[in-house]
Amino acid sequence: MAKKRKKTRKELLKEPDEFLTISAKLIGLAREHQTQLVWALGAIFFLALVVSGFRLYLIRAESNASALLDRSVDKYLQVRSSAESEAAYREVSADFQLIIDEYGRRQSGKLARLIYANICYDAGKYKQAIGLYTAALDDFKDWPLISSQILGSLGYTCEQLQDTAGAVNYFEKLSAVPEAVMKAEALYHLGWLYDKLGQTEKSNQAFAKILTDYPDYIYIDLVKERMSG
Repeated sequence: MAKKRKKTRKELLKEPDEFLTISAKLIGLAREHQTQLVWALGAIFFLALVVSGFRLYLIRAESNASALLDRSVDKYLQVRSSAESEAAYREVSADFQLIIDEYGRRQSGKLARLIYANICYDAGKYKQAIGLYTAALDDFKDWPLISSQILGSLGYTCEQLQDTAGAVNYFEKLSAVPEAVMKAEALYHLGWLYDKLGQTEKSNQAFAKILTDYPDYIYIDLVKERMSG
């Protein structure tokens, strides 16, 4: 079944409000039964106005979140171009946290959480990055390409924290994703992680799969050297 196209903000604003349309029809009926329906129609019309206003609020809130995110990303890139990653992190941390706190359930808020996770990782704030990546994994569970990237990021972050078991967990999940772009990368990390854990057979299996399935992998020479040794 084809995925239903998401309507743009302009289309939503031009779309007739369902509740107001229903209310208009009921008002026509009220002309015939004015005494019995006047109070009920008043309540329905009031509800229609409230719902219509709420819909407009949601559209504007998403627009505000998107604008805040754009400014925060631009600010980070500008600072990062002339400063260390930790200094750039400090400069925009409050901005991203505000977006996440205020708009965390909206698309712009979810994207902000993922971008901020990358900023934290770049600044060496690995524990903070883990929390953000974990939340982002749930945010983008219906987006296979993005969720695969997040699984890889979680694996890298666990490696930085010397959490070998955690890294294995995430890279195993990534390697099991059909057609994952980073599948060869996941297998490569698993090969070394299994070796570190003393699981030689699993390590050899991971490297062997790279040789057979990904002969053009960027580190294929290292894999061949490891297998021949």
